[in-house]
Amino acid sequence: MNEATERAPLYRRIVVGVDGSSQAAAALGHAWQLAEATGAELVVVAAWTYPPVFTGYTDSIDPEADAWAVLDQALTGRFDGAVPEEISKKTVPGPAAAALIEESKDADLLVVGSRGHGGFSGLLLGSVSAQCAEHAHCPVLVHH
Repeated sequence: MNEATERAPLYRRIVVGVDGSSQAAAALGHAWQLAEATGAELVVVAAWTYPPVFTGYTDSIDPEADAWAVLDQALTGRFDGAVPEEISKKTVPGPAAAALIEESKDADLLVVGSRGHGGFSGLLLGSVSAQCAEHAHCPVLVHH
């Protein structure tokens, strides 16, 4: 065997978080380019939690279904409805940062947008991306 065939692939599994924001859409596009170039599996993840409810009925609230809708919209928008079969998608219960950090345990790279749908638009780095960069179990690419 020569040296090239003995090397392990750069990435086997890339995880990218999406939340419906334009930054997440850009991160998805970049993650797909990396996955295509390296032959890695791409896993697209959306996290969900129940919103705090003070009064009223919660029967009509389905944050997991909303997360699936965000995933489908992100993938449909990026791939014009023809999502490559090499892409996996999943929703994960919990706050976004914690869910992505957990997903990073089995990943070679975690890709996130620099800002998502958080409430602090003046930050250079969003709280989710900052937490992922600090606590992930693999390298993190923060796409700006």
